[in-house]
Amino acid sequence: MDHDSSLGVVVGRLRAEVTSAGPGGRLPSSRTLVRQWGISPVTLSRAVTVLMAEGVVSSRPGAGVFVSERAPRRPATSADLSWQEEALRTSRPDIAPMMLMLAAPAEGVVDLSTGYLHESLQPSRALADAIGRAGRRPGTWTRAPADGLPELRAWFAADICGREGPIGANDVLISSGGQTALVTALRALTDPGQAVLVEAPTYPGTLAAAAAAGLRTIPVPVDADGLRVELLEEAFATSGARVLVCQPLFQNPTGAVLAPPRRARLMEAVRAAGAFVIEDDFTRRLVHDDAPDLPQPLAADDPDGHVVHIRSLTKPTSPSLRISGLTARGAAYARLRDTHVINSFFVPRPMQETALELMTSPSYATHLRRLAAALRERRQTLTQSLAERSPHLTIDAVRPGGYHLWTTLPDGMVDDQVVAEAVRQGVSVSPGRNFYLPGGPTRHLRFSYAAAASADEIVRGVERLDQAVRKLR
Repeated sequence: MDHDSSLGVVVGRLRAEVTSAGPGGRLPSSRTLVRQWGISPVTLSRAVTVLMAEGVVSSRPGAGVFVSERAPRRPATSADLSWQEEALRTSRPDIAPMMLMLAAPAEGVVDLSTGYLHESLQPSRALADAIGRAGRRPGTWTRAPADGLPELRAWFAADICGREGPIGANDVLISSGGQTALVTALRALTDPGQAVLVEAPTYPGTLAAAAAAGLRTIPVPVDADGLRVELLEEAFATSGARVLVCQPLFQNPTGAVLAPPRRARLMEAVRAAGAFVIEDDFTRRLVHDDAPDLPQPLAADDPDGHVVHIRSLTKPTSPSLRISGLTARGAAYARLRDTHVINSFFVPRPMQETALELMTSPSYATHLRRLAAALRERRQTLTQSLAERSPHLTIDAVRPGGYHLWTTLPDGMVDDQVVAEAVRQGVSVSPGRNFYLPGGPTRHLRFSYAAAASADEIVRGVERLDQAVRKLR
């Protein structure tokens, strides 16, 4: 029995069956193909769907799958699209670091770079139940309000600041994931050509979003206690910036948590400059079960509306649950809503209803408890493995939250070389240069322990990384 069950292989075999059956012919039954090819019914169903989308076959319930009488014709010659190169000779943001984060590693490569939960860590059963309940709700398939479902907005307000906090449901705009919320906020609060302050190093999506909005990014260094807030006053004054983007909690990539004295000084500098701070609170629900009490979001102590807060559901649930709450007050909220409507009208209601069903079910709290324990175990596994098998790497800090570790390579080694050799050895890690403004290589690597299939796979990944470093040395 042949157990090669990759989708591409199965689609190719189905094409051969289509050729044998001829126009109008019936393909062998699903039970027959599953048995002959040693594949799962799910894989076969997906392969049939591919050919149905192409118009090659059609399914008749109770009768089987049949070859179309007239297969779609393919273009005889390829089109000449070279003219587009001249027409599109304009600058565009460098999204290569983001594409690397989104790209799935090749088969057999241990993933220590992606920032999304492995499927085994996702609340898959709870999500399936939630989407089933949402689909049966009256009105689910009608148009959603532009600002979002009132119940979901209220849930986000309470989740961010508590029911007695300064944020209410009318201050929350439902957006499609954290990246979309960040793009919306930057475009709403700035004009092209203006400066925006960002952390250095920082999340590559921040740099790409700022570039796409035509902004000048001004880096402000991050150390073990978070953003160097003593530099903010001068940075605001000399750059003319009126927006700061920061991650005060378990910052990406360093993991730093903004120290309490710095939180107060940050807000003082923002108020003095008459500016906004976009608080990307992406790790709030990725806290580990051995963490102390977390500091409140900046938005929880912001009476004058300087904080624009982003809270996404994607990181602690699934890459495909792209729902976030974008919070602001006053004229800033109106600007956010207008930009949001121009970009996307509204977030699809079925997705909002699914999120509401999941967030308000007991299974969500259960999932977060399990996730907190799993992330702590994975953090400890990665930290111990690096200490034992890669002592040449320096771990800058170990934090009880998030999904990542920031490390420094020994003298004489740079990230590009190590990352390339690591892939050849069968492990994927993120080069430090992705987290800085475009420039040369760095001596940093970021490790993610969320995307690996298991703790054992994390250990294998570190062993392969050690092989790569040893080869380079």
